[in-house]
Amino acid sequence: MTGAVRAFIGLGSNLEDPRRQIRTAIAELDALPYTCVAARSSLYRSDPMGPPNQPDYINAVAAVDTILTPLALLDALMGVERSHGRIRHAERWGPRTLDLDLLVYGDRITSDARLTLPHPGIAERVFVLLPLLEIAPDLEIPGRGRAAALAAVLPDGGIERLKSDE
Repeated sequence: MTGAVRAFIGLGSNLEDPRRQIRTAIAELDALPYTCVAARSSLYRSDPMGPPNQPDYINAVAAVDTILTPLALLDALMGVERSHGRIRHAERWGPRTLDLDLLVYGDRITSDARLTLPHPGIAERVFVLLPLLEIAPDLEIPGRGRAAALAAVLPDGGIERLKSDE
């Protein structure tokens, strides 16, 4: 795709067959207009962030090449979430069928009412950085530094890479 930008999408689910939710969502990302999935990480199981007494999360990261603008891509991601039954007004960091986060969009650094790039929590979330490093080990996160350096200072407890048949 001429003029495409490489973007990275974080995927998470802990309701209604999370592995299926993530795999289906990756296929749906590949079907978005002017967008194709260039790489996807393995699935990872992680402890939930936020309210206690919720199921573990299944997480992954996908790299997409797109000519959509950041806001158009964000809108498309929210549409995929809605198609999976995501209710955005639910409890913050609570259980969800699908969560899609636009983590990085090329070298873009921006912050407005709808979108902050890179994602504001990217440097503190091992469940994002480990899958991200699997598919982009040399990634430089705009304004934050190398993803590998960010991951190296985080505790790695509470996350495990799942075998492909799990």
